[in-house]
Amino acid sequence: MDLMSIIGWLLGIGTLVFGIVFDKDKGIVLDAFQNFVDVPSIAVVLGGVIAGLMVSFPMKCFTKIGKHMKIMFAPTKYNPMDYITQIVDLATEARINGLLSLEGKLAETKDPFLKSSMMLVVDAVEPDKVKQLLETELEYLDERHAQDRAFYEKAAAYGPAFGMIGTLMGLVNLLKNLSDPDAIAPAMALALVTTFYGSVLANLIFTPIANKLKVRHEEEYLCKMIIAEGVQSIQAGDNPRFIEEKLTQLIPGALAKKGKKGGDEK
Repeated sequence: MDLMSIIGWLLGIGTLVFGIVFDKDKGIVLDAFQNFVDVPSIAVVLGGVIAGLMVSFPMKCFTKIGKHMKIMFAPTKYNPMDYITQIVDLATEARINGLLSLEGKLAETKDPFLKSSMMLVVDAVEPDKVKQLLETELEYLDERHAQDRAFYEKAAAYGPAFGMIGTLMGLVNLLKNLSDPDAIAPAMALALVTTFYGSVLANLIFTPIANKLKVRHEEEYLCKMIIAEGVQSIQAGDNPRFIEEKLTQLIPGALAKKGKKGGDEK
């Protein structure tokens, strides 16, 4: 469970609530919530964002929302050092007993990308074709995840835009009803609260989701890049020690040092 996402959202919501209900003279004023609840404003912003996304993206993007929430809060753990250890073990086995001996060890491998990539080597597929297939897989992964993030990035752009549209609608209603005092307050609410809703959706919901998905992508992409480089090195017959050093160089410095430290402690 990713507590950072949960705590971050709770902190953001708590900050907004505190800003709404706290008055330096009166203290906590719960009635202030009424000033920020306006059904037409919610309809304009939320409905506009959903309508814009429906026009911009196919239905399959909406069906992935549940999957993306799972990735945010209960992500698959990708530890680069674990993958390097697996690849070095496979390289050692291949160096001692040959590539065909890897088939038994691959049956125990849980990562489908590592398993399918190594089976290409075991099946004696030409190195150039293996390299092409692995690079294509990484490119597809990068493109697919970028499209997923674009859904939330576009939603983050639509939020303030429809908030501004609601503000303009409220101002038009206000100017047309200046002679009617009873119509001024609802028009002002629509004019101001829609901008608030749009900004909250963009900066507290959609942009953080897009950024968190990018972080998850980078974690997965790094491990798959390690697999791709490791598989090609095993096929080339490189020394396991050389493969370990080569793959470790792909890991950001702080993470690599942490992994080595953890290995030394064991």
